[in-house]
Amino acid sequence: MSETIKPENYICYSPEETFDLGEKLGESLQGGEIILLSGGLGAGKTLFTKGVSFALDYDAREVTSPSFTLVNLYKAKFDIYHIDFWRLDKNPDVGFAVGLDEILEDETAVVIVEWAERLGQKTFPNKTIRVEIKGDGDDARKIEIAQ
Repeated sequence: MSETIKPENYICYSPEETFDLGEKLGESLQGGEIILLSGGLGAGKTLFTKGVSFALDYDAREVTSPSFTLVNLYKAKFDIYHIDFWRLDKNPDVGFAVGLDEILEDETAVVIVEWAERLGQKTFPNKTIRVEIKGDGDDARKIEIAQ
């Protein structure tokens, strides 16, 4: 895909469009970014992550939600740390539970955090991309991307 992703609002009418939007974002990454995903259960956070990972030369079929492991590491164009805070309480120090500070020391890794709202207003030294996904079930997804 040659189109560059821009910080704005998107509407995805199908799971394929959600995957494709993640892929477009993934193609724009240069390593060192943190992607903060928020949205309810079933909104498409993991599907979006599959698209990002696919763009970084990782088999999207191997991307699974780390709800119980908390962190999955995918070896791709860049190391991809896929983190899920669903099972953890909202707390500015929630990242400590997964070693987020140490993960962020890898300046070329791409870090994708599901349930990022659990981090509160925490800020990061890395380039941060916020993705909010609204909708569930068969509804279209409203996806806001901000940098």
